[in-house]
Amino acid sequence: MEYLDFDKLEAIDTKTFQQAHPYPWLNPMGLLTQAGYERLTATLPSTEQMTPMFGIQRSHGQKAHDRYALEYREGLDIDDAWHEFAAELMGKRYRAFIKRLFGRGRFQFNLHWHYAPTGASVSPHCDATRKLGSHIFYFSNPDNWDPSWGGDTLILDDGGRFSRKSAPDFEDFDRAYAGESMGNYSLLFQRQERSWHGVREITCPEGHYRKVFIVVINDRLRATLRRTKAILMREGARDV
Repeated sequence: MEYLDFDKLEAIDTKTFQQAHPYPWLNPMGLLTQAGYERLTATLPSTEQMTPMFGIQRSHGQKAHDRYALEYREGLDIDDAWHEFAAELMGKRYRAFIKRLFGRGRFQFNLHWHYAPTGASVSPHCDATRKLGSHIFYFSNPDNWDPSWGGDTLILDDGGRFSRKSAPDFEDFDRAYAGESMGNYSLLFQRQERSWHGVREITCPEGHYRKVFIVVINDRLRATLRRTKAILMREGARDV
């Protein structure tokens, strides 16, 4: 089974992506094959496999981005469908797609699931400089989600006013563009100095979750330096 619809990926116009306002982003429907989308939806990992990440302090005074999280890795105890999908994402055709749209190579992917419960939100922020962008795959559909509960990613235009090292509210932005998140949609954006985005507070009932799978596109050198620094800090702490 194929999960990514490579014909649709390769039909996306680079110029249209790069010239999107207020920074490069797109929100296409159907980048997953319908059969692939249905199988992935039916085999999503459970919250029991995830790490609760609540109340974690963020930089620049931004609110905590509360969620359950699970990082993909080979050998993870999940349905084979997700390993097959990850293999496609790591493969040459998807990498060529990202390289073409972003206009650069030398990147690496990290893959993870985020499940957001009621009351959670993603406050307006710009991603860390090690990130080149993100591709968010949504798994909310009429069988498990009501659109009135929220969950759309908002692309935010600050008119060039805010430092990325700040914590504006949604109401402080000039414009907000909502990315469709119901059904077989995904959202891809390229990080820039003011690539503000966020998700308003989720209002679903208890036991429901906004479920996404995210391809984080990292600058290879910056990511390596960050990982090396973290290792050195852990080793230094053990030596104390």
